[in-house]
Amino acid sequence: MTQATLSQTSNSGKAVIQTKSFTPSDIDRIFQAQKKKALELRLSNFKTRILKLKKLKNAVLKYQKEIQTALHSDFRKSAGEVDITEILPTIAEINDAIRHVKHWMRPKNVMTPPTLLGATSRIVYEPKGVCLIIAPWNYPFHLAIAPLAAAIAAGNTIMLKPSEFTPHTADVIKAMLSEIFAEDEIAVFEGDVSVATALLEVPFDHIFFTGSTPVGKIVMAAAAKHLTSVTLELGGKSPSIVAEDADLKVAAERIMWGKFLNAGQTCVAPDYLLIPESKVEEFVKYAKETTESFFKSKPENFTSSPDFCRIVNAKNFGRVSSYIDDAVKKGAKIAYGGEVRSSDNFISPTILTNVSLDARIMEDEIFGPLLPIITYKTLDEAIHIINERPKPLALYIFTKKRSTSKYVLKRTSSGGAVINDVILHLVNSNLPFGGVNHSGHGSYHGLFGFKTFSHERSVLQTPKASIAKLMYPPYSGFVRLMVKLTTKFFV
Repeated sequence: MTQATLSQTSNSGKAVIQTKSFTPSDIDRIFQAQKKKALELRLSNFKTRILKLKKLKNAVLKYQKEIQTALHSDFRKSAGEVDITEILPTIAEINDAIRHVKHWMRPKNVMTPPTLLGATSRIVYEPKGVCLIIAPWNYPFHLAIAPLAAAIAAGNTIMLKPSEFTPHTADVIKAMLSEIFAEDEIAVFEGDVSVATALLEVPFDHIFFTGSTPVGKIVMAAAAKHLTSVTLELGGKSPSIVAEDADLKVAAERIMWGKFLNAGQTCVAPDYLLIPESKVEEFVKYAKETTESFFKSKPENFTSSPDFCRIVNAKNFGRVSSYIDDAVKKGAKIAYGGEVRSSDNFISPTILTNVSLDARIMEDEIFGPLLPIITYKTLDEAIHIINERPKPLALYIFTKKRSTSKYVLKRTSSGGAVINDVILHLVNSNLPFGGVNHSGHGSYHGLFGFKTFSHERSVLQTPKASIAKLMYPPYSGFVRLMVKLTTKFFV
């Protein structure tokens, strides 16, 4: 028997002990049961899948209060922010699947070349089978249930590993899903890294991981042992560029919202700001005003704001707060905020100016409420700074000129991009959400999530009298002539 004991720190500073026990044979038993169930589910029609999705939706709504309470216990997230960032997008993702899964499941007829005259071609979407979903701690409910909904829509069985850093939310997820699904269809595995490690030994049909790039590499290496397909939703340093002509008040309002949402613990949060030197003072002025209007207080009193949550645990608190110290030692100035309190992992909304590109805050993904400001003289200089770093998950451009946004987009690469706003590309389920290289592999949301958890099977059907017979030996002069004509006119 392997026992996983989790010791967390709640927002009150008290230890939260979570103990889970499991054996590798438990994991294998459930995996084998899910393999058997997957053969049944691959035959399910759209009505059956819609029924399951509706059960999931109703369960989310039923457990809304418990979800709010759990997230407040895990890192003092307010009920309003839980509704906006966890409940609403989850329900939207489920509803999108309910509305469209019938269409998504239909085989797609595709063109057949003249060289296969008389044949028909189609793409059939098949469930991948038994899937593992490893969820992160920053949006621990939404980022567990949204990919789960896509996997259900595609007809899979799922083994779900919530984050050990948000144990209260993990408990609610397990209670909710256990109430509506048998473990041979959806099973939740709570526990620490040893649980995740044991799960990664299993030959899944697909692994969907959301988390950091270093852990993503571990997941990908483990999947490679079984040649398992992987979707990696990672992170990176998502830059915001404010151009010379940008509306600074609008830019400040939108960047501050995206930066301080969830105390900066968002994979697509604006990580750092690139702005002309002449615009810094005015931008900081608007940024201060905006932040204080959001949280109804001055920086020293943000601890009392019900809408500003905490860093998830002491380890991350230490990491994020150390970025401030390191940046200041290397010449940065705290233009706003900078208050920290270890007793409840509080770091106030903070703006840093005169930041060195060699500071650690410009090397690592921040994942906290700190905004370093970097100045540039030309747009090409800003682009160079972006391109010196790994390709980010998101890129934000603030400008009134379409030509400026096009110029930046053509010369940079990112998982997604938003012009004159931040984060909102996630809201549109018709857009794929995912990274590129270090910021991720693959995508999901809407149809893209369904495809992620599906195998696109190519099916070609030929008639009794097939032109393919011309390819059979012996290769006579007539056959060679036909090949020559086909090469010239039909391919």
